[in-house]
Amino acid sequence: MQPILPILHDFPLQSLNTFGIAARARHYLRVTDGAQLAAACADPALAALPRLVLGGGSNLLFTRDFDGLVLHMALAGRAIVGQLDGATLVRAQAGENWHGFVQWTLAQGLGGLENLSLIPGTVGAAPIQNIGAYGAEIKDVFHSLTAFDMASGELRTLGAAECRFGYRDSLFKHPEGARLVVLDVTFALPRDWQPNVRYAELAQALIEAGIGAPTPRQVSDAVVAIRQRKLPDPAVIGNAGSFFKNPVVSGEQCERLLAAFPDLVHHRQPDGSEKLAAGWLIDRCGWKGRSMGAAGVYPKQALVLVNNGGARGEDVVQLARAIQADVAQRYGVQLEPEPVFI
Repeated sequence: MQPILPILHDFPLQSLNTFGIAARARHYLRVTDGAQLAAACADPALAALPRLVLGGGSNLLFTRDFDGLVLHMALAGRAIVGQLDGATLVRAQAGENWHGFVQWTLAQGLGGLENLSLIPGTVGAAPIQNIGAYGAEIKDVFHSLTAFDMASGELRTLGAAECRFGYRDSLFKHPEGARLVVLDVTFALPRDWQPNVRYAELAQALIEAGIGAPTPRQVSDAVVAIRQRKLPDPAVIGNAGSFFKNPVVSGEQCERLLAAFPDLVHHRQPDGSEKLAAGWLIDRCGWKGRSMGAAGVYPKQALVLVNNGGARGEDVVQLARAIQADVAQRYGVQLEPEPVFI
C-alpha cells in the first residue's frame, strides 16, 4: 500500500526562501522519506502537476506563486560510511543543513569541506549547483549520490562523471536531469589533508592571524569570519548570496578589457580563458549600495542583491536586468544570474 501523503494546500513559502519573497504553493509536501516520492510519483493526479524540488530555498527567486506541487526535501541523517583510496567516505541526507554538515565533518576530525563553510542551503542542493567558494568546489571531494527518478520511479546512483559538474552547473540543471531528485550525497574526504589556501583573501586572513600551518577548523573559522564580514545574514536581510556568476571570457577579450581597464580583476583558467569578478564589474558601474524600490545591492558586496523589506520577485528581477544592461554596455560582458527564477 502507498503511504498517505500529508499534502498541504495554498501553502506559504515566504519563510522557505532566503530572499523572503512572499509566494504560495498550490500543493506542498514535506518529504522526510524517499517512499513519499515514490507515492507521489505513483499518484496520477500528483504526477501530472508541475513540480518544484525545494531545499533551503537559498538559490531561487520566486516571481510568482507556484501552481503545482512543491517537494520540500527534509530527509535527515549523516554518517561515516567507509574508507576508499586514502579517503573517508561520509554520507548526508538531502535535507541536512549544509553548514551544519560541514561543522559535523570537522567535529569528526575530517577536512575537505572547510572552504565551503557557511554557504546557505542543504546537502541535497550542493551538487546541483556544484557550490564553490574560496578556491574549492563540491566536485573536488564528491564521491556519489543517490537520486530518485520521478519519471521511472527508480533509484539511481550517480558518480562524478555522470553528474557532469561545471562552474555552478551539473546534470541536474539541464532537461535530462530535471526528473532526478537527490536523496543523499557521499563525499570522499582525504585522510592526508592539506589546506587549500589558494584564494588570496583566505591566505591573507590566516597570515594576519599568525597561522602558518592551519588545521581544517582554523580554515573554516577564517572562511566564516570573511563571509560574515562581507555577506548579509539571510535571517536579517533577505538575499540569495551571490546573485551573478563570475563571467568567463576568452583570453583575447580579457586582454582588450585590460587595455581599457588595467585594474580589471581576472583569474586565468586552465584552458586559457579568464574568469572575471562579477562583483568588481557591478561595483565599477556604481551599483554597490543602490536600490530600486524595495530591492537593492548590498553596500558591502556588489555581488549580493537584497530584499530591503517587502520586495517582490519582479522588483529583484528589474534590478538585476538594470545591472546586466549597465555591465554589458560598459564592458561588453553578459552577467548570468545564479538563482533559479520561479
